[in-house]
Amino acid sequence: MLKGKQSWVFTERPVIESSAATGGPFEAKGRLSDDFDILHDDLWMGKESYEKAHTLLLEEAITTAIEKANLTKEEIHFMLAGDLINQITPSSFAARTLGIPYFGLFGACSTSMEGLALASFIINYHGARKVVTGASSHNSAVEKQFRYPTEYGGQKPPTAQWTVTGAGAAVVTNNPDKQGKLVTTSATIGRVIDMGLSDPFNMGGAMAPAAADTIKAHFKDMELDPSYYDLIVTGDLARIGQETTYELLQKENIHIDREKFQDCGLMIYHEDQPVQAGGSGAGCSASVLYGHLLNEMRKGTYQRILMVATGALLSPLSFQQKETIPCIAHAVSIEVHP
Repeated sequence: MLKGKQSWVFTERPVIESSAATGGPFEAKGRLSDDFDILHDDLWMGKESYEKAHTLLLEEAITTAIEKANLTKEEIHFMLAGDLINQITPSSFAARTLGIPYFGLFGACSTSMEGLALASFIINYHGARKVVTGASSHNSAVEKQFRYPTEYGGQKPPTAQWTVTGAGAAVVTNNPDKQGKLVTTSATIGRVIDMGLSDPFNMGGAMAPAAADTIKAHFKDMELDPSYYDLIVTGDLARIGQETTYELLQKENIHIDREKFQDCGLMIYHEDQPVQAGGSGAGCSASVLYGHLLNEMRKGTYQRILMVATGALLSPLSFQQKETIPCIAHAVSIEVHP
């Protein structure tokens, strides 16, 4: 099961039975709008606060994923989810509504792959037969916690990123009928890497070393060449972080075809949308993977992808205490089972 120093091999090949993505009005205008199951036309989503709207996004993604698997929530053994808000309350309140036994996770924007890795581990070792996992973020809720309230109108530098209003969820099962289905084959658990950067408006630059470290560890542990995958996708490094990661990998003699190295934060929006360096947030990699990328795999566009979600493990408190930004990245490989 453990391969190398920090990777798991899932010999039972857990099946991603279904997946779903929900989003907000800005995502509805983005490049991947057709891959969302539910899109809202305003940030309030009929709720009294942005935080309650945030909770709704995750509830809808999980409920839709369960329905698409032709299951009921009573048949799901565990729910693994997280977000960026204090004490991951949106995820916990969604779990309160859904009534599924719950693991609350926090890996910042890496939470989507932390959840998928753990869900796959639980299924692989027969700890459950059906698990749902997801992650979410809401632009206005997250921005007012980590930066400024959106009403303040604070100006951002070109290195800043736009928090995605979105959620993604997947149902992972031990279905013995795997032919032609999407399965998780391995996961590489990242180390916390801190290169001393402290600028909260340059998350991509801060997270790039963690992404490169996990990708390097994955290929070393799994004894694979980057050409094994049709696509290697980072979570939300955006323009600055992705270029930095690519350069770091080149220096380590890890050569990835540039067209096969993509980033969810660059994929989700059109180039003319005012998102500075690109998208970010726990809902960025979750909605792009559980919406667009898995849809493309089901169509046959890709047979094997490596998803590497990155996270900046800071908080408003750590920033106020002049701390630097520790970062992490988790990778999960997903394949079409022959």
